[in-house]
Amino acid sequence: MAKQVRRKLDRETVTTEKLIPKTLVVMPMVNEEGNIGRIVPAVLEQGLEFHILICEDESSDYTPELAEELAQKHPGRVFVIHGKREGLGPAYVRGFNWALERDYELIFEMDADFSHQPKYLRPMAELAATDGIDMVVGSRRVKGGGVENWGIYRKLLSWGGSIYTRFITGLPVKDTTAGFVVYKRKVLEHIDPSKLSAGGYAFQIETKYQAWKLGYNIREYPIIFPDREFGETKLTKKIISEAIVMVWKLRFGKAGKISTKGD
Repeated sequence: MAKQVRRKLDRETVTTEKLIPKTLVVMPMVNEEGNIGRIVPAVLEQGLEFHILICEDESSDYTPELAEELAQKHPGRVFVIHGKREGLGPAYVRGFNWALERDYELIFEMDADFSHQPKYLRPMAELAATDGIDMVVGSRRVKGGGVENWGIYRKLLSWGGSIYTRFITGLPVKDTTAGFVVYKRKVLEHIDPSKLSAGGYAFQIETKYQAWKLGYNIREYPIIFPDREFGETKLTKKIISEAIVMVWKLRFGKAGKISTKGD
């Protein structure tokens, strides 16, 4: 009797998970030797639908070697491309183009430092796979979302940046600078990634703006965003300055021109 109950519960547990299509998690990495060996298995544990593309850019530690070892250990699920250290935007552009050359239906942006927690991958993917939803943002700004172990300066910078961006651009997303995002394939096919101009974290604002202006439905999913435990932040004054200027370019300049394939 107990075995029958357990089998019934197992079947019910399985059926509560929605089917999601083949999904690629694009992860830019620079000097992440302290995280790469933990984050890759944690992502793969979320389900066989999830594959990883590591975009490694001229790391000065053992990240390149560790990435290649993980690709050999998980053939067909973990892939590596190496490039020049030109910023977050160009790394994601390479990753998006790689994904679009293959048969992935959902494509994630995700940091490698556990600030974007792998446990959110499946619920975000399930939401993105829903009819009528084109893009899902892991949001710190909606009910249920938030941050952990952040100093007051970083909180003010992040919250102020989102309010500033929304005020200037009109973008109806509460967490405009969020970097944990999943796109339906058609969104990235419509936007031409190679024409996106931002190099740093302003890239996150630019992609959301472009998707919104093209009429795609963007949803926010609440996440808790802890500070990284290992390694150093890539956020610099130059990156912050680029984001401040980018919102004006989106609103009034050439960056606000919708960049679609074939233009």
